[in-house]
Amino acid sequence: MKPSQFATALIALSLVASPALAQSVLRIGQPAPDFTGQDSNGKTIKLSDFKDKIVVLEWTNNGCPYVGKWYRSGAMQNLQAEAGRVGAVWLTIASSAPGEQGYVDAARANADTAERHAHPTHVLLDASGTIGHLYDAQTTPHIFIIRKDGTLAYMGGADSIASTRIEDLKTAEPYAREALEAVAADKPVPHPVTRPYGCTVKYSS
Repeated sequence: MKPSQFATALIALSLVASPALAQSVLRIGQPAPDFTGQDSNGKTIKLSDFKDKIVVLEWTNNGCPYVGKWYRSGAMQNLQAEAGRVGAVWLTIASSAPGEQGYVDAARANADTAERHAHPTHVLLDASGTIGHLYDAQTTPHIFIIRKDGTLAYMGGADSIASTRIEDLKTAEPYAREALEAVAADKPVPHPVTRPYGCTVKYSS
């Protein structure tokens, strides 16, 4: 393997997380950990505020090309709109630390949301990484879906193909969409735990 190929391989490995880690703390069917955070409009948000509602957690980093694929294509916005139609709460979470790629203050977070025509219910600012570590969020994007009874129904990737190519969305299995539809219909999720892929979350430690 040439040095350049080796370096590329190392970068790829750093961007794709191990599925085993996603199962180390959280359990499907168990209560999702409660948390308190501040949104980009200065409002204090608690997961427990959304009792009896479906909740989607989406980790984001606007500089990540994997996130870019989902937003440039409109796929994430469409999924957010679908969540809204079934009465779900969508929380986009930015856990990048200050000075790291994807870090946003309130103004930048709101600007990003407007520029990409996104439809989250709230954007949570988690520069300390508290919420991210609580959920062991590994990549951007990384999706978690919580049932109305507060139990975790899905955790993993947005879809099945770990690439930055928009065209791959056409053939990938839409894990997050399938999970949202199943939860909205109060049915079992077909693939409750999948591999998250994307850029690693840029925590402070």
